[in-house]
Amino acid sequence: MDRPLLNDAHIYPTDTVLTSILRNCIEVYQTFTGNLPEYGAKLEWRSYNDGNAWLSKGISKRKTVFWISIWQGFFKVSFHFTEKTRLGVMDLPIANEIKTRMKNEQVKGKLVSLIIDVSESTQLKDVFTLISYKQSCK
Repeated sequence: MDRPLLNDAHIYPTDTVLTSILRNCIEVYQTFTGNLPEYGAKLEWRSYNDGNAWLSKGISKRKTVFWISIWQGFFKVSFHFTEKTRLGVMDLPIANEIKTRMKNEQVKGKLVSLIIDVSESTQLKDVFTLISYKQSCK
């Protein structure tokens, strides 16, 4: 089974560490993180024992909006929606592929997860659209 990298709790995900894992995707990641302040969001890294990996949560006004995990050559941005807010994703100006994935995703507990593998800067527009939408959800 695939697992995110950054599995050593003693090695903080510094720029050097992230560059060595993301390689060609580091510029996309840096563009992503560099634009987060425009959306009123910031990242908080933490090592989680249950998943045995470092994850970063994207926070806006104390609300967790998304999660980041680091993989070889790309990063994943994960969103969690309720059944009610899931419907609003279908009305967003994002790629149809993302809408289809969201539509077909199973509800787990009370949430529906939408995970986007990001490796190209062209994907960031959709990610930022989802961040804005998630921030507007109650």
